Amino acid sequence: MAEKPKKPQKLKARLPRGLEDRGPAAINATRAMVEKIRAVYELYGFEPVETPAMEYTDALGKFLPDQDRPNEGVFSFQDDDEQWISLRYDLTAPLARYVAENFDALPKPYRSYRFGYVFRNEKPGPGRFRQFMQFDADTVGSATPAADAEICMMAADTMEALGIPRGSYVVKVNNRKVLDGVLESIGLRDDFSRKLIVLRAIDKFDRLGPEGVRALLGEGRKDESGDFTKGAGLTADAAERVLNSTCPQEGTNAEVIANLRKLSDTAIGGEGISELEAISNLVTTSGYEGRIRIDPTVVRGLEYYTGPVYEVELLLDTKDEKGRPVRFGSVGGGGRYDGLVSRFRGEPVPATGFSIGVSRLQAALTMLGQLDTQAEFGPVVVTVFDRDRVADYQKMVAQLRQAGIRAELYLGNPKNMGNQLKYADRRNSPCVIIQGSDEKARGEVQIKDLIEGAKAAAAIASNQEWRETRPAQFSCAEADLVARVREVLARHDVAWG
Repeated sequence: MAEKPKKPQKLKARLPRGLEDRGPAAINATRAMVEKIRAVYELYGFEPVETPAMEYTDALGKFLPDQDRPNEGVFSFQDDDEQWISLRYDLTAPLARYVAENFDALPKPYRSYRFGYVFRNEKPGPGRFRQFMQFDADTVGSATPAADAEICMMAADTMEALGIPRGSYVVKVNNRKVLDGVLESIGLRDDFSRKLIVLRAIDKFDRLGPEGVRALLGEGRKDESGDFTKGAGLTADAAERVLNSTCPQEGTNAEVIANLRKLSDTAIGGEGISELEAISNLVTTSGYEGRIRIDPTVVRGLEYYTGPVYEVELLLDTKDEKGRPVRFGSVGGGGRYDGLVSRFRGEPVPATGFSIGVSRLQAALTMLGQLDTQAEFGPVVVTVFDRDRVADYQKMVAQLRQAGIRAELYLGNPKNMGNQLKYADRRNSPCVIIQGSDEKARGEVQIKDLIEGAKAAAAIASNQEWRETRPAQFSCAEADLVARVREVLARHDVAWG
């Protein structure tokens, strides 16, 4: 007996971990955010530039530990001539390559902004994605602390442009040179692998507290899931010295700077403190005192920062969808990276920049009610009452579009008018256009206001009353179609052009 042919296996639709699909509401909210950020950046004189999502791996500052696999943390592959290429993990390293490649053609200082998705080959978790959006602004070619102060002021202005009031955020500023001085005093300044562990440990201060950071500065720490993170292996005395110079401090910017001077006993540390003092004076003169604060806990986890570093922290507490308290913490950061462009040029090229984590900030603004997460209204739908008159209906669509009104012809099976109206509801259409043979003979169309109809339906008690009143549906002359649709859109504040 012949075997029964096997039924072909259906491919399972599944989204890779650490990624997310986004619908119209989320995309529209991102668009609104991005435009507000762009407006502030351009107000400060920054201009747009766009770099590809992929770069040669060595240009990103990553190196191959062996011939088979690039360093973990980035997604990489080899092209046809066996060159390693990686998806960008931030927007700063690609900018450094772009500036170096076009150095002679660009004005210096070069002020630019860019936004887009970046990719991290890391373990995904709640709120931790492998793909997320950033919006950066950078000044390349200026060594003055005024460039750093300006970036911090722009960060503050951006938060307020997004609807975050003063007192609900803070721009925190520190200087990597201060920590370099401490690391020099304990003999660790040139031990790059351990130095990076120290930086990343201190960067977790707000999440882990002093005990968690102390463990990471020492032998290591086991988290709640049982995973063990190897520490920097500092002695107890060395760890305490690092903690004392990076712990939170109360007082004005001037008081914090004076206290840091007491803790610093190296030339590099003193240089960093002087730069912080210059930044503090500039922001105070410009009226940003209180919004921009000197904070020794800020170090930033990336290795390429060489001077001032900054973070924007939201101070508001709120609750998630399950009623649990949420503190958003950092939604952006940056700093000075004087060595990144220099890798390509072989000469000093000072640079400083700031990056907003758009995806993270959008989640925070949505939870705070500062972003409209409702889907925008869809297009006006022109229904098909008579199959043989599709050209007439398409003409109506064309008239609406020429007037700047979003519109579409129903392209499904027109047999059932009820299905067409259901489709319009699912498209969140503000109104539909109906024209049967009787209306055509009279030179009229029916306009059904779906927004008003939904309100009326909630107030009508019976189907009989619905049939008798037929709320929010009216006739108009064909020649008045555009004008009457505009009236419906204006009534409900629907943007049409």
